[in-house]
Amino acid sequence: MTFEELYNLLEQKKLANPDESNSAMYLALGSSAIGKKVLEEAAESWMAAEFESKENTCAEIAQLLYWTALLAVSANISLEELQNEL
Repeated sequence: MTFEELYNLLEQKKLANPDESNSAMYLALGSSAIGKKVLEEAAESWMAAEFESKENTCAEIAQLLYWTALLAVSANISLEELQNEL
């Protein structure tokens, strides 16, 4: 899955039932709850890169990308706006 595909999937979760989708639940909770997950996954990514296997590091970074994309969706930041900043 590309980042663009992930972002688009998460955009669709805005319309999902929070009782049926973890992503929708966090979108309903807002940027504070999502931001805490971003911080958690950033720390876990760093620690995995320092002390764990490549596979664990990859998994942690993938989770960080997921939560970062969800934070962008929650903040109504478009994919184009993100790309313009790169």
